[in-house]
Amino acid sequence: MDVNLRSDTVTRPSDAMRTAMAAAEVGDDVSGEDPSVNALQARAASLFGYEAGLFFPSGTQSNLAAIMGHCQRGDEYLVGQDAHTYRNEGGGAAVLASVQPQPLANRPDGTMDLAEVEAAIKPDDPHYARTRLLALENTIGGKVLDPAWVADALAMAKRHGLATHLDGARIFNVAVKLGQPVDVLCRGFDSVSVCLSKGLGAPVGSVLLGTRDLIGRAQRARKILGGGMRQAGIVAAAGLYALEHNVGRLAEDHANAALLGGLLSEIPGLAVEPVRTNMVFVRIPAERCDALAAHLKASGVDASIRPRTRLCTHLDVDRAGIEKAGAAFRAFFSARAG
Repeated sequence: MDVNLRSDTVTRPSDAMRTAMAAAEVGDDVSGEDPSVNALQARAASLFGYEAGLFFPSGTQSNLAAIMGHCQRGDEYLVGQDAHTYRNEGGGAAVLASVQPQPLANRPDGTMDLAEVEAAIKPDDPHYARTRLLALENTIGGKVLDPAWVADALAMAKRHGLATHLDGARIFNVAVKLGQPVDVLCRGFDSVSVCLSKGLGAPVGSVLLGTRDLIGRAQRARKILGGGMRQAGIVAAAGLYALEHNVGRLAEDHANAALLGGLLSEIPGLAVEPVRTNMVFVRIPAERCDALAAHLKASGVDASIRPRTRLCTHLDVDRAGIEKAGAAFRAFFSARAG
């Protein structure tokens, strides 16, 4: 079997998850009548300590609906330059919600300079977009945000009357890394988006969490965005299974990433960044990227090779797969060195 390290979104449902999906009770979720969706939303809200939850087809749509729930047309949100909501979601906030992003530099640890964030908040003046929201991401690029910094960011936002949203697509990786429950890690955010289809192994879906009022606004936004689903309990059941069975095992992904990082760091010509969770970032000489990609493919290793390559571990890659990938990298660079 090939070793796929392109992303933790490539996971496939296990046999047990497929069984849960096949047995799911279903109804019309647009009318709020799907018992499996309702159970997933209630379970996630309870787990994270929020009043309500809403199931979405994707994290991109969940984040956008949250922004639309917090902001009006002509408002802006403050966000890190490297954040998924700014870089990787098609400019949806600007294109579809008429909400302006104000990007700010992320520091190497994923945080932002809070003095710079505070200085970017616009005065109440008709010349400026109204600053309404601070959006953070955790993990960001595989990095776990310092909880003390997060607390300071939330306090700053509260002082200025800003709402706060967390793109917590991989928040369970944070929980496993720090040994803290997700309700503690997310405390103080007005909304949180949680992905079920990355390391947790569900085939699709994210859950947005917040107050009942915020979720009500997000439900309207979801409808506008075309995210209303009918008998969605089939995929919601996968999400429930993931929450019940696939959280603790994320520690295996972290261990495998650390192993892979160690193997690659032994290869001359590669520069491996510190490994924090399930992502390994490695710098590869640009002139070798194409040949390396072809070699890895021929060796049964699927990776998106760039001068700064991201390799992701997940539940479909075991220790043997990591060792296979490490050997493939080593063989390529050893052959060229010789």
